[in-house]
Amino acid sequence: MLMSLQSIHRTTLLDQAGKRAEAIILPLELLRHLKPSEFNDPQEYHLWQRRQLKVLEAGLILHPSMPLDRMNTAAARFSDIVGASELRPIDAGKNSETMRTLCNCVMALAWRTQVGPPVEVCHWADGFPLNMYLYLALLRSIFDLRDETVVLDEVDELLELIKKTWSIIGINRMIHNVCFTWVLFEQYIATGQVEPDLIAAALAMLVEVANDARRPDREPGYVRALSAALATMQGWAEKRLLEYHDWFDKVTIGMMENVLRLALSTAKIISEDSSITGGAGVFAEFGTPASTKFSLVNRVEQYIRTSMKSTFTKVFENENGKIDSMVVEVDEDPNDTLVNLAKETEKLAMFEKENYSHILKRWHPVPTAVAAVTLHHCFGIVLKQHLERVTGLTNELVRVLHTAGKLEKKLVQMAVEDSAEAEDGGKRIMGEMMSFEVDSVILNLMKNWIDERLRMGRECAFRAKETEVSGSWLPARISPCRGGGGVDLMKLAKVTVDEFFEIQVGGRDELVQKLADGLDSLFQDYISFVASCGSKQSYIPALPQLTRCNQDSMVLQLWKKAATPCKAGIDPGLLHAPCKAGIDRRSFHPVRMPGGAAGDITNHPRPTASRGTQRLYVRLNTLHYLLGVLHSIDKSLSFFSRPGPSPSPRTPMLSRRRAAGPTHFDLARSTVHAAILHVAEVAANRLIFLDSSQSFYDSLYVGSVAEARIRPTLRILKQNLSLLVSVLTDRAQPLAVKEIMKASFEAFLMVLLAGGSGRAFARTDHDMIAEDLANLKRVFCTSGEGLLSEEVVQKEAAVSDGVVSLMCLPTEKLVEEFSIMACEASGLGRSMERVPMPPTTGRWHRSDPNTVLRVLCHRNDDVANRFLKRAFDLPKRR
Repeated sequence: MLMSLQSIHRTTLLDQAGKRAEAIILPLELLRHLKPSEFNDPQEYHLWQRRQLKVLEAGLILHPSMPLDRMNTAAARFSDIVGASELRPIDAGKNSETMRTLCNCVMALAWRTQVGPPVEVCHWADGFPLNMYLYLALLRSIFDLRDETVVLDEVDELLELIKKTWSIIGINRMIHNVCFTWVLFEQYIATGQVEPDLIAAALAMLVEVANDARRPDREPGYVRALSAALATMQGWAEKRLLEYHDWFDKVTIGMMENVLRLALSTAKIISEDSSITGGAGVFAEFGTPASTKFSLVNRVEQYIRTSMKSTFTKVFENENGKIDSMVVEVDEDPNDTLVNLAKETEKLAMFEKENYSHILKRWHPVPTAVAAVTLHHCFGIVLKQHLERVTGLTNELVRVLHTAGKLEKKLVQMAVEDSAEAEDGGKRIMGEMMSFEVDSVILNLMKNWIDERLRMGRECAFRAKETEVSGSWLPARISPCRGGGGVDLMKLAKVTVDEFFEIQVGGRDELVQKLADGLDSLFQDYISFVASCGSKQSYIPALPQLTRCNQDSMVLQLWKKAATPCKAGIDPGLLHAPCKAGIDRRSFHPVRMPGGAAGDITNHPRPTASRGTQRLYVRLNTLHYLLGVLHSIDKSLSFFSRPGPSPSPRTPMLSRRRAAGPTHFDLARSTVHAAILHVAEVAANRLIFLDSSQSFYDSLYVGSVAEARIRPTLRILKQNLSLLVSVLTDRAQPLAVKEIMKASFEAFLMVLLAGGSGRAFARTDHDMIAEDLANLKRVFCTSGEGLLSEEVVQKEAAVSDGVVSLMCLPTEKLVEEFSIMACEASGLGRSMERVPMPPTTGRWHRSDPNTVLRVLCHRNDDVANRFLKRAFDLPKRR
């Protein structure tokens, strides 16, 4: 700086001596007049001399203001002298040939002219960018060396002095404004950005620069300097504005306004002239250019969006990658991470509104809304990615979605409030905010969760069916609480309902109905499978052909002959009973005791219930278990989904349960009731007509009533009842026993009315048959500690009592009653001329003509034989 001032001073002196400053080549004059003796040592002089030569080389050879011919001899000789000076200093004395040659070469190169009239201008320092470097060095002298943030008091005089060099180094006012703006900006950066007056002065100079940039008479060097300076200042400013959350905190936020003004001013100047592009060179050390079509609002909006995205990303990375640096890395639950991220996002939005928005508001109408929309979009992306990775709905996920919903409401509220005074009411910016649709997401996830649980239920039902079909679930000794394969299914359903209500979601009615419909369909399908065990009719023997029982028929004589010598062993009724095809006879055989007491049997009869029948009773357990759990699930669904306020935790549980009546599984409930009745009927008829056929239908009263009484049958029946009571649950026992009783009465009537050719009854047999019926009723009255009341037994036995009562009537009376019943049933009134054949209904009853006809068919006397021959020409028994 001192050397520059001395040079200027000497130039002034020379000018006063009559020589113009424009004609002086300062480095050459210094080389001529400064002697080695003026330096501390020869090395210092050599270095100084090299610097002066390099300045001349830069101005005349490397960066000339006018193009230089490569074949120029002066340039070649000058280059030789510069090259020789690298080894030792050149002789600068007055009589030095080298100095004389140097002066001639420099003068020849400096006074070159282009085509046209000669001008008296010396061109040694006006080439770009040397002139810029020189001028910037001069301008930097305005700052105080003791405090570089302060401008010297003599700045005005100093600037006036500096302006006198314009003609020498090719500077004009436009270039001066650019350079002075740059020097102020540069000094602001170099001094740590602590003096706002420096950037304020630079902004003031930018106003002049903007006016100059619109002028049409701009030189190429000016455009190059302007482009480089503006691009660098803009790059520096935008680097901070694109991440202003990192660069400006509560302490330094006051600097943000000037930086924002700098970025917008430079961007505006660049955008107004396409010839101004990003440059390099002396201004490129602080950043890179960024020039696009200018829009002040869009520019500020881009700063907001970019900085918010960057800050959100850093917050997310901090939440997603927390490490206990002193111990080990901790894998945090992603749901917790998202909840914390939502909270941090809300804090970030509030910090933006309170600290930055009032500054940005000067250039953008809705900065808070832009920030809110940007954060909403960023969080939405993270939430979407999280939802794509989840495998099922949990309370933690619901908590995440609810937190996201609260964040969305907060951001929307901020955006709406900020957009209230906007020209379009914030429609443009609000249109970018795509809703998280939390309720819809929860609803879809809940539906998917329900679908998944129903799929698991179908798989469980399938496994239960496979297990039951294979029979592997039936152990050798069945537990009374055994519920078959349906236990796992109902446990899964119960757990599903419990977990469903543990998930804290609102608006459950639609979901409850979907879950209830799915479970109802699942239950009905499984119930239908459990109930698919055939029909009771498949076990009831077919009705034999009606025949007349001729007295002392060959069959009866054979029975008597076969029965007389038999004092011990097997009941002849079992030996001659017809064996149905496909029916597995049990190994129980009633045995006569020596002495021949009618109906005596071994003291240790075994139950005849087959494993197939036991499986049916286990299915009955399953159905009752299904019914109980179904009722419990139904109450849960109805209680938690009923309209009105949620029940208070202080409300007694009993009161709450009474308030919620089951309403969702009425169809399934009616289906299971029908299935229970159906399975109980089939199991009872299988037990009586198949498993117990040898001791009941196939042997009772075969041959004669006295020889084949019901006592052995009752013993086996009691054993079967005891076995089934041990298999069945308490709830299943009453109906099962009742159906066995009904099947027993049905079998008893089948013996009396459709017993086939092996049975014949006399009027005198009535008392024994009535006694046997009474004993049969007594078995059910006393079984299972009161499972069936006497009234129920009497009611079910009423038909049997009526039929047995017919057997005590005289044959003539039976014929008379039958004739009247048959005529009245056919519409002939009481006409006795021709008795019609009554249809077989299978509904035995005291007043049914077909029932009375069958009593006559089994009546072993001559009157019945003749009547049946005359009226219907029925064949004799074979």
